[in-house]
Amino acid sequence: MAIAIRNISKRFGNFEALKGVDLDVEAGELVALLGPSGCGKTTLLRIIAGLETADQGSVLLSGEDATDLHVRERNVGFVFQHYALFRHMTVFDNVAFGLRMKPRATRPPEDKIAERVHALLNLVQLDWLADRFPAQLSGGQRQRIALARALAVEPRVLLLDEPFGALDAKVRKELRRWLRRLHDELHVTSIFVTHDQEEALEVADRVVVMNQGLIEQIGSPQEVWDNPASPFVYGFLGDVNLFHGRAHEGALHVQGLRIDAPEHSRAHEAKGFAYVRPHELDVERYSPGATGIVAHLTRAIVVGPIARLELTPVDGAELNGKGHHKSSDNSSPDSVIEAQISAHEYRERGFREGETLVVTPRNARVFVENAA
Repeated sequence: MAIAIRNISKRFGNFEALKGVDLDVEAGELVALLGPSGCGKTTLLRIIAGLETADQGSVLLSGEDATDLHVRERNVGFVFQHYALFRHMTVFDNVAFGLRMKPRATRPPEDKIAERVHALLNLVQLDWLADRFPAQLSGGQRQRIALARALAVEPRVLLLDEPFGALDAKVRKELRRWLRRLHDELHVTSIFVTHDQEEALEVADRVVVMNQGLIEQIGSPQEVWDNPASPFVYGFLGDVNLFHGRAHEGALHVQGLRIDAPEHSRAHEAKGFAYVRPHELDVERYSPGATGIVAHLTRAIVVGPIARLELTPVDGAELNGKGHHKSSDNSSPDSVIEAQISAHEYRERGFREGETLVVTPRNARVFVENAA
């Protein structure tokens, strides 16, 4: 086991950042810590690095208890969101810095340092920038240099804190693909922190979803997407519609619509709610006697191959696409159902803003309040 986290807790005054967290990371694995701001993910990363001290619990690196080791003794590479490059040093000297700071007994000779630095700059495809200074680089280039610097000392663990958070969307996407390819080549055990669901699902081998100092779910990107373990995970992973209704003997009843939920067969007249992703809704024109949720098409956004439809339920259903319970109020901008169909289907069906449609879930995940 490359990293073993055992019962880690941390408080900042009255704020409990971590509440007895356990986590194992296998050698060569790329793991994402995913969650909203304040969930504890960066605090956990900094405790692994030795930049923060846990109130209780232990950190083991490659089987060695590193809980009380100084950050310099942990042999951990750390990449920050804002690059943290030395402005007065060239790219070459930035990457060489960690090697030159090693104790004399373990410090490589200067020719070996130069060889290592050029190899890393080639790896990140920036050897041609060796003599430039950080101010002369783009944000994406600076972050790749920061990663090369972290790798220079051959860390046993690489930790990345929101590594692409300061970059624009296009550069982020390019660097995500690049980081995944680099990891497949090097197989350095890595943990990266992000609040970007797409980033975590696209890059990581496993995703650790955190909320309020606890781990809600651990699994492969496909596992956490297909089988969210809790309402929080379902609501956090991408756009979702939330329908409130009444759960009774294996079904959720919403606006006259029955959604099968055999896993809740013991529920009797209980409050329940269903999560449905926008692409899991069928959309039809309204006709008398139609089965489904009747709604007005208030807005259609057709961009590229996808048509995103915003629909307002006409009968006052309790609904909030942001994942929070709200009382019925059709005038509220939050009381909106979001559906997604192909642009081709939208044009072929001839839907128009203002007309009445019926939406029916093809797939839904039902949760019951206070269910065991």
